[in-house]
Amino acid sequence: MDQIKAMQIFRAVAECKSFAQAAEQLDLPRPTVTNAVQSVEQHLGARLLQRTTRKVSLTLEGEIYLARCVRLLSELDDMNGLFGGPGAGTIRVDMPERLARTQIIPRLPEFLQSYPEIKVRIGARDRFVDLVGEGIDCAIRVGTLRDSSLIARRLGELAQINVGAPAYLARHGVPLTPADLQHHLAVHFFSSQSGRDLDWTYWRDGQDHVVPMRSTVSVSSSDAYTASCLAGLGLIQAPRLGLEALLASGELVEVLPDWRAAPLPVSIVYAHNRHLSGRVRVFVDWVAAVLQVH
Repeated sequence: MDQIKAMQIFRAVAECKSFAQAAEQLDLPRPTVTNAVQSVEQHLGARLLQRTTRKVSLTLEGEIYLARCVRLLSELDDMNGLFGGPGAGTIRVDMPERLARTQIIPRLPEFLQSYPEIKVRIGARDRFVDLVGEGIDCAIRVGTLRDSSLIARRLGELAQINVGAPAYLARHGVPLTPADLQHHLAVHFFSSQSGRDLDWTYWRDGQDHVVPMRSTVSVSSSDAYTASCLAGLGLIQAPRLGLEALLASGELVEVLPDWRAAPLPVSIVYAHNRHLSGRVRVFVDWVAAVLQVH
């Protein structure tokens, strides 16, 4: 078996965490998959996978080799589609959890119908990932970009609002000015990079103003952030996009509409040293059309 085919099989096993599922995904006999991985390990002289009766996991050497495999195979896919259309293959994309759940995934069937030979592998996480190290083609990021090594395409901005649950507001009252927030609780969102709770702010006269807020709960997930607010644990500041249904149903209520935080920039980023393949280009254009944030 050629080395590229063996690398593709190893990647499938590592991603599926199962020889059986990888064999099914690749439409190959199970022994072929097992032999391919064993062949790679023998060739490298290193154990790449830990195997038990219940699961398959990567060794440290396996994690290093997988990252290289993903990058090399992605580059090969890009090269094969360099002068043609989008072509077949997998797009690996990372995006915030709520954006994936409320905006991208519900519309994804239309993209896949237009490009049936493309597969999309979505990482929906509220943390920054290493695009190069993890072999990710592109990522949608909300907020100020700090990684200058990435190429960014600005998609627009997300308006932020302040919201609370009716039960919380019934207990604590409705704040009318930022000064009233001293009597309120906030659900804090902490950065996956720094571990620091993000400040409660409002934008006024061209400046960002910070309001110290008491809190008993801090989370690092957008879904947990909303769930904490719905449970009456405090007020939150969040993009309006994705909260419309909760606002319409009355499960959340906007407060301090004249004292909102600054809008959050939305960008799609990819590594500067990578050719943007045809399939990634069409996906980026589709995402931009779906969001149409402003």
